[in-house]
Amino acid sequence: MKKIFGGINLTWPKLIIIAIIAGIYTAIMAMLPIAKDTSFSDLTVTFEVWIFFGIFIITNSKSAKDSALKCFIFFLISQPLVYLVQDVINHSNLFITYYRFWFGWTIACLPMGFIGYYMKKDKWWGLLILIPMLLLAGEECAGYLSKTMFSFPRHLLTTIFCLSALIVYPLAIFNNKKIRITGVAISSIIIIALTIICIINPPVYSTDILFNGEKYKFDDNYKVYLTDNKYGELSIRYESGIEDWKVHAEFKKAGKTEFILESPDGQKITFDIYIRRDTYTVEEKSN
Repeated sequence: MKKIFGGINLTWPKLIIIAIIAGIYTAIMAMLPIAKDTSFSDLTVTFEVWIFFGIFIITNSKSAKDSALKCFIFFLISQPLVYLVQDVINHSNLFITYYRFWFGWTIACLPMGFIGYYMKKDKWWGLLILIPMLLLAGEECAGYLSKTMFSFPRHLLTTIFCLSALIVYPLAIFNNKKIRITGVAISSIIIIALTIICIINPPVYSTDILFNGEKYKFDDNYKVYLTDNKYGELSIRYESGIEDWKVHAEFKKAGKTEFILESPDGQKITFDIYIRRDTYTVEEKSN
């Protein structure tokens, strides 16, 4: 790891090639259907891999100015490519819609790269510079640990990457033994805290899956339930906004199961339901 974080001659041609590859790869993962909602597409929406790139550039730069410029140019190339490649292939308009957000972060790379370089000085204040990056990585880790708990093994690789990065960064960046131990201790506290939070507040996908209408008629005299309650709970609620009844779901686990809508006289309608972390599909089961 010391070789990766500080032992590479990061020339400008190498930096530009890495930026182009990172941008194109991210665009492909964003478009590839098989990669959707997996660890391979996570870098299209969150920071964990881009934090790695930032630290990689900072620790392999020759000066604070070199670090600032290389961080800026890397993101100035890679981030537009993510959207431009998708625009060309899918004839979309993502660059105009979304790049404004990333451009702000790209500008911020100038001061962040400049200040970040001083982590290499192996002083206590270098650890203070690293801590915000550890906290951001920890926040991303908490999100993906929650997703993995809900739909294992999806996002497991990203969760492992985040957990590993939290430990590796202080070990790889610093040589001072006391600073390294303190950094690992801080990362360990972050990992323990986010794990406890995810266990105490397990992921729940709250949504409405069926509405009273022409096709299905029901009210609070009906019963609704999943055939396997490990996936969560269903209930019939009145929605004042539409002034009608709905089937509300509190899903706790991804997967495929069935749910039953049962009338007061015992007539049942069975549905197949496929649950994902933030979406679902419902289809009436044919008799």
